[in-house]
Amino acid sequence: MKKRQLLFAGLLFFSLLNKDTFAQVSNDNSYLSVIPLPRQYELADGFYSLEDCRIIFCSAPQFMQQAVELQYRLTAINLPVRLVQTRPKGVKYIEITDKGLNPSIPSEEGYGILITGNKALLQAGSSHGIFNAIQTFIQLVDNDKVRYCSILDWPAFSWRGFMVDVGRNYQSIKQLKEQIEIMGRYKLNVFHFHLTEDIAWRLESKKYPQLTAEASMIRNKGKYYTLEELKDLVAFCKKRFITFVPEIDMPGHSAAFTRAMGFDMQSSEGMQVCKEIIKEICSELDIPYLHIGGDEVTIRNKEFLPEMSRTVIAAGKKVIAWNPGGNVLDGTMLQMWNGKTVTKPGFPSIDSRHLYLNHFDPLDGVTVVFNHKICDVDSGDNFNLGATLCNWPDRKVNKEEDLIRFNAVYPVMLTFSERCWKGAGVRNYQSSIGNPGEPNFKLFAQFENRLLLHKYKYFSKLPFPYERQIDYGWSMIGPFENKGLTETVFAPEAASFLDTFHLENYPKLYGATIWLRHFWHPVISSHLANPIDSTTWYAVMKVNMDKEGYKDCWIGFNNISRSPAVDSPPIGAWDDKNSTVWVNGQLIAPPIWKRGGQKGNSEVPLEDEGYEYRAPTKIYFKKGINTVLLKCPVGTTIAKDWQNPVKWMFTFVVLGKG
Repeated sequence: MKKRQLLFAGLLFFSLLNKDTFAQVSNDNSYLSVIPLPRQYELADGFYSLEDCRIIFCSAPQFMQQAVELQYRLTAINLPVRLVQTRPKGVKYIEITDKGLNPSIPSEEGYGILITGNKALLQAGSSHGIFNAIQTFIQLVDNDKVRYCSILDWPAFSWRGFMVDVGRNYQSIKQLKEQIEIMGRYKLNVFHFHLTEDIAWRLESKKYPQLTAEASMIRNKGKYYTLEELKDLVAFCKKRFITFVPEIDMPGHSAAFTRAMGFDMQSSEGMQVCKEIIKEICSELDIPYLHIGGDEVTIRNKEFLPEMSRTVIAAGKKVIAWNPGGNVLDGTMLQMWNGKTVTKPGFPSIDSRHLYLNHFDPLDGVTVVFNHKICDVDSGDNFNLGATLCNWPDRKVNKEEDLIRFNAVYPVMLTFSERCWKGAGVRNYQSSIGNPGEPNFKLFAQFENRLLLHKYKYFSKLPFPYERQIDYGWSMIGPFENKGLTETVFAPEAASFLDTFHLENYPKLYGATIWLRHFWHPVISSHLANPIDSTTWYAVMKVNMDKEGYKDCWIGFNNISRSPAVDSPPIGAWDDKNSTVWVNGQLIAPPIWKRGGQKGNSEVPLEDEGYEYRAPTKIYFKKGINTVLLKCPVGTTIAKDWQNPVKWMFTFVVLGKG
């Protein structure tokens, strides 16, 4: 193994280590299962036992609050420890210190960890850095031991956000705090709270209580957040070093405002009310930013957004707005949401392009976010701040937990944490995991291993719809011209075909969700380099089973976005394209849809349309090699209306395999 100098230059205790035992493994997740993976680390053979380590020594008084958290977190996993401020003698302990960290770390969020035979050291120059060190340390704990290691870590981007839209669908404080808690544990540091929408205004105003009256709301009537509840959320975020960013969307997405007030925002009366609301929230909440929206609306009053911006600035806050959006003041922080948008010179940028959970397939969402190159750069600066992952579930839900499960919040959030902490990425808007042997395929495989470890270790009681997909390789046969007749039968459906053809002669695509043509093609790349309209493809995969029996499977051909009012699948079919599934020549029947054939309605919740939230399909597999054959036709790639985009795709997963 190649020798390397340890990462913590200048620390006196390095003499305690045998440097020859360390090896650089920063691209090998089999040794370090942390998310996000530290920027630099080295490992040594052996483990530090916590079984006989019962003391936390905090030598930096300013870190006591974080030391208490570490004590709590260790106690919660049956490793009770005492907290002391005098250096122990003759016993093992965990030390928290502000001394000795390499001063070249380019962020106040940076930290160091050293685990040796007789010492566990967490160090940082700030409370936020120590908080981050604690999150990593807890993930390093394996039962009652921690692998010997040396870590030096800091983020690539300073803005690592998560946005929740509660204007359309109210969420309880309990569920919001659950998400914020997980954000903190994975080093996300901005909570963007979208409070107002056409559906409802959910921000209390003492001056204008009619805004939150039941009569002004379409959904979750009477549900809103009091200023006291928001103050509590701000404090909850601060304890986790998360910046709370409320959004009052104006002047668009404001039908609820108009219903309540009797005039719209861009009127002279509306402008005055909006200014008073801004003053109220800025005086009531300890926040550094206010997001004023500004998107998806015709700006009739050119003074509206500049005047709102000046009001925010006068209150001592910074302004954030959407891009594309309305006319804002120079220097406004811009949050990009359109795939064709690029950073604007002179305006600090936040990237949310194709980072909308409500449009992701769960498996594809992890892939796309893993590939994402934030702000089109490898690391941040004063103008490329970072990114915000957004959850925009326009459609009504039956219960608030569906907002988490239906949108695969946690698997994608962890992937997003990895990408905006480490930076780099492959290419924006890319769904492919690549091919075996390619560098990105290997990197994704390593990350997927860590992601699944976290699923089973930390999310056993929370929705986490993700399964291993690097083992899925599809031989693609086609295209066959179907002239718009998707029921047309082609050679691969013949019983003898799979007995005589050779899989190795056909191109392969890898992954469990495959986009033959993305519904935002060509802005979002597809797995097929040149998808052709009115054609049929067949996908074939061999599945090896250790024993015979029924297995639960995810199968889907149209992962419905949780935003538009998409029609339900037809009765007796997987989708409206005549997609079909066979396993070992046996036709697999589609689900019996609860609302098969019904026209979409935003006020009618989804129930079983997505594979990730309906009962899995049970399929019998024989022992040994099984053949899965999928028929994937498309009659036209032109949508019948904007609510029903043509999603030419497929998903097939044997749950728990791999």
